[in-house]
Amino acid sequence: MKSTSLEAVFASPSATSVTLPGAPEAMADTLTGLPFNEALDALRTEAAAAIASAQTLNAIAKLTALDELLTPRADDSQQLFDLHTAVKHVLTALYIEADDFDTAMTTAASTLSLLAATPRRKDEPFMAMLAAQLYDLAFIHNERKEFRQAERNLEKSMRLLERLARTSPARYGSAHIMALNAATVVYRSREQQTRLLEQYQASTNTYLQMVNAGVGDATVRLVDSIATEGETLARMGRYREAVQYYVRALKYLTRIDESMSLRQLNLSIALGDVMLHLEPMREKAIHLLNTLLHKATRLKAETEHRRIVDILASSRSRDLDILGFWHKIFPK
Repeated sequence: MKSTSLEAVFASPSATSVTLPGAPEAMADTLTGLPFNEALDALRTEAAAAIASAQTLNAIAKLTALDELLTPRADDSQQLFDLHTAVKHVLTALYIEADDFDTAMTTAASTLSLLAATPRRKDEPFMAMLAAQLYDLAFIHNERKEFRQAERNLEKSMRLLERLARTSPARYGSAHIMALNAATVVYRSREQQTRLLEQYQASTNTYLQMVNAGVGDATVRLVDSIATEGETLARMGRYREAVQYYVRALKYLTRIDESMSLRQLNLSIALGDVMLHLEPMREKAIHLLNTLLHKATRLKAETEHRRIVDILASSRSRDLDILGFWHKIFPK
């Protein structure tokens, strides 16, 4: 599955499990009998299950029929209007999954047009649909190499998800983290990425520590993205920036698991390796790596233990003045 709002990790579903009937009329009756969040979750679950079983096109046909049924009724009540908007929003994500980005863009525009009809709304259904639709729209723009538009949509989505997460962290905390994760991919400027992560770090503190599988899974994915940025910076020789990314990744990771795990061990080893390239940090790096040797032994992590030994051995060879030896052998 592509990284859209249909991913289970994007939003923790409500406890109620609803199986939707196949016929559009019966589906509409079932959905209108549910609170909005449960109706949206039922649509998302139905779509995600179809993707998992390679039935994406069937799900598109099914929801398109439901959309056509709801279109003339949407103005009858706020509930029907929200349900109609939710169907279009889920259809957008399904078209993304089907790699039909042109239709996905058209459907997203239609969804946003519906939401724009009541721009002063501040209720949860409105903000949740708008945030998720902007998140998916950022994905579309990024795939089309329209990076500036992707950044703008993602930034707006993050602001909305941050507000929602303040009042309902269990439901929207993981979505906010997933938007942060997307920013590490969408944002072109590393300076932008750094400022963004710092800006939202304080707000995520309130729900990163929650015992919540969705939040935990989203945070691990964010950690992976930030660590990848660190690796990229290290390969480019931008070691000081790489250190900042590794430190940030470790901070996020320790909020969901304070004990030393293999993931933490590997990130810490990478941090120590990068620190060795910075003269003011060499002593700290060697101390860190020696400490990690003991942790690797306790974890019985033989591969990681060998990696640390190799890094420390390599660090000693860096101290050799190769050019000095060269000039002694071949004096001018």
